[in-house]
Amino acid sequence: MIVVAGESLVDMVPVGDDELAPLAPKLGGGPYNVAVALGRLGVPAGFLSRISTDHFGGQLVKRLEESGVETSLVQRGPENTTLAVVGLAEDGSARYSFYVEGTADRLVEDPGPLPADAKAVSFGTLSLVLEPGASVYEKVLRRESKRLLTALDPNIRAGLIADPGAYRERFTSWLPDVGLLKASVEDARWLAEDGDVIEIARTWISQGPAAVVLTKGGDGLSVITATDQVDVPPVEVDVVDTIGAGDTVQGALLAWLHDHDALDVEKVRALSREEWTAALTYAGAAAAITCSRAGAEPPFASELTAALAG
Repeated sequence: MIVVAGESLVDMVPVGDDELAPLAPKLGGGPYNVAVALGRLGVPAGFLSRISTDHFGGQLVKRLEESGVETSLVQRGPENTTLAVVGLAEDGSARYSFYVEGTADRLVEDPGPLPADAKAVSFGTLSLVLEPGASVYEKVLRRESKRLLTALDPNIRAGLIADPGAYRERFTSWLPDVGLLKASVEDARWLAEDGDVIEIARTWISQGPAAVVLTKGGDGLSVITATDQVDVPPVEVDVVDTIGAGDTVQGALLAWLHDHDALDVEKVRALSREEWTAALTYAGAAAAITCSRAGAEPPFASELTAALAG
């Protein structure tokens, strides 16, 4: 099983092109989307978080279960669900305004050691920023890195990071406990305070991760390892929006590793160029399907198989 740890929330997505268009609720949150992607791709997955008992929270849990995600690690509480108001640019890219004070996901408690059948655990986004939950997830990351493949997607939301310098130092402190790191090129430049993204990735590799996967929007995907760099081109798609695209990459990468018996840091380190090309192609095709429809809607295995075959 792959455990995904972090927040769930509701994206309020505009319906129409007007600046004050009506908003429609879409279930999401970076880690939540990763878990849904894994479940829909047929990979045993569990979600570790605290979810509200309000109406939105009930729908979030229902969608996890409908996607095949195990919910025994989900904690429930009466606090409100986090809301993210989404604004879409002309190219479909998203910007966010968050409503996070006193919400359920910030109050997650340490579950103790993860289940014995867990092979990997994924972290990222707001859950590693907002306290007190951030310290809980950090504790789980450091503890589980001793026995599991740990994956991290920082998925920066700069508007919620009150002290960027302190967050950058904290991020660097996680790297020895991270087996697989995924980041957008924008996040990489923010974390390193600008610079060449390939060199940034190589610096991170020297501090711990077996591989760094870079998402480059319309320029495709790259992976950097200690000895190599592999690039794959983007998949042509009519973009509706990019909500959940990076999360789908994270979920699909982990799914590919699961399906190829590579959920182990040393196995990740040993992947060949051909294997990385296959993994990135798989993840890129999954993300393209997500971009082709509104909100974070990762593909099911049958959809992705058909897309890869076509």
